[in-house]
Amino acid sequence: MGDIIGDNLDPSHLIWQGMDIVSVIRYLGKAIHFFHAKDTEMHPEVANRTGVLETKPFDKERDRAWLFRTVGHGMSEQQWKQIFGALRMEGYDYALSIEHEDSLMTPKEGLESAISFLQRNMIRQKMEGELWWN
Repeated sequence: MGDIIGDNLDPSHLIWQGMDIVSVIRYLGKAIHFFHAKDTEMHPEVANRTGVLETKPFDKERDRAWLFRTVGHGMSEQQWKQIFGALRMEGYDYALSIEHEDSLMTPKEGLESAISFLQRNMIRQKMEGELWWN
């Protein structure tokens, strides 16, 4: 696993399943070949009644336990920073693909919001050479 077969990691699906994304990133490591910058907003008051195996249409937002959201509109900014740090630790330095399936935002607004969020939070520069504080 890794060099021949890789993972297209979409954290939005891990969120509604209650998984720890940083742990998944550390487990998969070099097998991550592609990463989606896509979020999920949880609605615990609905999930507590109906569970998370959602069958309601995506345009029935008030009745759903979770919604796909533009990156930065589900989990906290701190959680995303931890995800970007874990990706860097595992050597992932490739595309962060914005996938827009947010029923609350137009594609234009969602894209602009995602770009702004990623520019503020992703790690762009690669460390080179020895650590300067050693």
